[in-house]
Amino acid sequence: MTLSEKDRKRLADVVELQPTKNAELQERWGMDSGSEVHSYLESELGDYYYRDENSLICATPEAERLVGEGDDTGTRTLPGTELERAIVEVLPGPEEESQSVVSTLHDAVRSALHTLSDKGIVEQIRKTVPTFRLALDRGKVEIETRNS
Repeated sequence: MTLSEKDRKRLADVVELQPTKNAELQERWGMDSGSEVHSYLESELGDYYYRDENSLICATPEAERLVGEGDDTGTRTLPGTELERAIVEVLPGPEEESQSVVSTLHDAVRSALHTLSDKGIVEQIRKTVPTFRLALDRGKVEIETRNS
């Protein structure tokens, strides 16, 4: 599927904002309704996006490669806060024992963990107390910081 320049720019928006909602893309793209966003996604970007378990719009790995957010080494670059970057640095890796969020005792950390989980960087392991670990190798994630 060959993308026009407009489609490629909009796909870059999906990659940048993921996971996102119709309303966020509607505002970014100057559309009149969420239905218009949905129709556009289905007709023009259907091969490059999916909806997660919360019905949020996410880019496929192929979409990330097309817009330069992923590369052949599997490294994923995404926007995030300094706190999210720090969390990725200290969480156990994919094969290590997961770590309890209770040990952090801070709302901002819990929020960042759930945001990273929504972005597919962190997986939540359901135990009596939710625990977290990286879903990807630490060397394959890069967080470009922005103001929180």
